[in-house]
Amino acid sequence: QVTLVESGGGLVQAGDSLRLSCAASGRTSRSLVMGWFRQAPGKAREFVASISGSGWRTYFSDSVKGRFTISRDYVKNTVYLQMDSLNPEDTAVYFCAAGLVAGQLTAPANAVWGQGTQVTVSP
Repeated sequence: QVTLVESGGGLVQAGDSLRLSCAASGRTSRSLVMGWFRQAPGKAREFVASISGSGWRTYFSDSVKGRFTISRDYVKNTVYLQMDSLNPEDTAVYFCAAGLVAGQLTAPANAVWGQGTQVTVSP
């Protein structure tokens, strides 16, 4: 079983940056596709970004492309989401996920999820 713990959320102003971290433990694997989803109040959970097991391929939603980057550190078993040029529409709970399928915008039923971290962007 893989356990994911997110950190790095907070309250920032529009235009600021934040870096989210997702530390994985347990039966981790370098082949796992990992990524981030987010859920704003009253909205469905949506795909944000994912990174392949090798780290060579990354995928982003159109709404964050060019502003967010995703990376992974195999020594620390951690995936990062660097978020720049934040705007109020980025306000949401951000969830880390493991066991995704590279290039797909939905998570499989057996994906593993973290508990989420709140990101709030004020105007």
